[in-house]
Amino acid sequence: MPKLDDQISTLEERLKQLKLRQQRSDARKRAVDAQRERKAETRRRFVVGTVIMAKVQEGEMDQSRLREWLDQALTRKDDRALFELPPKDGPPNAE
Repeated sequence: MPKLDDQISTLEERLKQLKLRQQRSDARKRAVDAQRERKAETRRRFVVGTVIMAKVQEGEMDQSRLREWLDQALTRKDDRALFELPPKDGPPNAE
């Protein structure tokens, strides 16, 4: 029976290795999917921003309304400076 026990032991070890390999493969797939989704989200944001800016330039959207939205939404000093908005009063680490 020791030979059979050795075979079982070997097969169990192989199974552990295969499960570990499967887990790593699944983790890689999730990472790739997450990266793909981040890129898609960035692209969507870019396209929406481009459309809004085009509408403002064409006069179809009021520039002051856009500035109001930006003023309300942007908190980081660098982001606000990008749109020539004054710094917002708030915690000093809001940059």
